[in-house]
Amino acid sequence: MGVTKSELFTERQNALATVAKVFAHPARIAILEYLLNSNTCINGDLVEELGLAQATISQHLRELKNLGIIKGNIEGVSVCYCIDPQKWEEIQLLFEEFFKRFQSTKTCC
Repeated sequence: MGVTKSELFTERQNALATVAKVFAHPARIAILEYLLNSNTCINGDLVEELGLAQATISQHLRELKNLGIIKGNIEGVSVCYCIDPQKWEEIQLLFEEFFKRFQSTKTCC
């Protein structure tokens, strides 16, 4: 697989691709859905909820945190995670702008 030449693309295109890449794993979607449904900080619940190993969940949480869509607070020996509302809104707007570009009145094939 070749190296992506991100400098050839706009900032928006690179941002969309980065978010899409993080969203591309079903475990990460499940984690986000769990956080959205619980509407509270969570920590150890994900292992029981998803049935994945703690190390696997930690890896997915790290990817989501690197994107900035979740944030964590240290509580004793564990970290409590929740959705970052500002980042969530930024990502939502990014995708809304992208999807609004399609006009169903156009005909092609």
